[in-house]
Amino acid sequence: MTQPPLPSDLPLSGVRVIDFTRVLTGPYCTMLLGDLGADVIKIEPPGGDDTRAWGPPYQRAGEARESTYFLSVNRNKRSVVLDLKEERDLRAARALISGADVLVENYRPGTLGRLGLGWEALHAEFPRLVYAAISGFGQEGPYRDRAGYDVIAQGMGGLMSYNGEEGRPPVRVGVAVADVFAGSLTTQAILAALFQRERTGVGRRVDVNLLEGIISLGTSQISRYLNGGQIPGPQGNDHPSIVPYGTFPCADGMVNVAAGNDSLWRRFCEALEFDSLGSNPQYATNEGRVHAREALNAEMYPALGRYTRAEIMRRLDAAGVPCGPVNNVREVFEDPHVRDQGIAVTVPHAALGETTVTAPPWSMDGQRPAVRRAPPTLGQHTDEVLAELGLTPKETL
Repeated sequence: MTQPPLPSDLPLSGVRVIDFTRVLTGPYCTMLLGDLGADVIKIEPPGGDDTRAWGPPYQRAGEARESTYFLSVNRNKRSVVLDLKEERDLRAARALISGADVLVENYRPGTLGRLGLGWEALHAEFPRLVYAAISGFGQEGPYRDRAGYDVIAQGMGGLMSYNGEEGRPPVRVGVAVADVFAGSLTTQAILAALFQRERTGVGRRVDVNLLEGIISLGTSQISRYLNGGQIPGPQGNDHPSIVPYGTFPCADGMVNVAAGNDSLWRRFCEALEFDSLGSNPQYATNEGRVHAREALNAEMYPALGRYTRAEIMRRLDAAGVPCGPVNNVREVFEDPHVRDQGIAVTVPHAALGETTVTAPPWSMDGQRPAVRRAPPTLGQHTDEVLAELGLTPKETL
């Protein structure tokens, strides 16, 4: 299948990324780099990225199938199969690295170093290379050799202790937020290192780990402990410092309301004709509402139950009060705004005929970068990429 050429107007056009990552954190990072125009070459072992086998669900077409998990984080990449235990394939990997701008890996610390592909060796030979290593707990420290997975980081980083409902057991966030956030942090650091390299001519080593990422994500909750002496606990969908700010029941579902100041509170009451609430001096200030949260909710919940989601949205939108429905994923992609923005993109796929992925989550100069490549089949581009090095499959595999 002929692939579209790399557009020259994307910010990372001409940048080559060698991607030694699998599962989620690293692939999310390199997908973002690919979205920005980089030529991302995904190096997979003969069995492929672990997530190719993570299913069901799968997308199927005849005898072909691909894990929906793998499809979610591998757009805009080329797949090359190399067995790094084989000397010939290791030489091919080094040849690829020799022409690369960025290497990203998420093996356990020291693994690539034992193959001669660690930071020290490659920096000495290729000083312009930006080398990004992602791990569970960092390249140093007592936990450096532990495997890192999202649920482990969410628990150890404290997130699960303040997520969920009061009086209930700790709850993992429903998306792999430690992985996704660490992948985003890695992308940011790589871009900064590339920017600095333009001035110095020298690449940098980037280290990101899941545990520190999830601690960083805690922001205000972490500060409550470090600076306020409070150990945060779960509060469900309520905000610990703002009322009303959270999820509320209505006649046909749930809505989120964010009345972040006293003016918005007054407009909220006026829009929904909550005259008794709006005139109650106990609720006049945010501090008062925080202290009286339970009493306020006991009055507000039955009143909201008179309205449908659509009616609440209509009234609060007209009043300028931030609000939104609590959607399931089908409702997300049926939303007229999401449809208008083209967030779901169907692209040709080598085995499935076509597949649908989310679009890059930003635009530049009013245009969203295109999805140039569907998530690749295993080894789809091995011959193509090796030919670019002047090698044939027979010489390497």
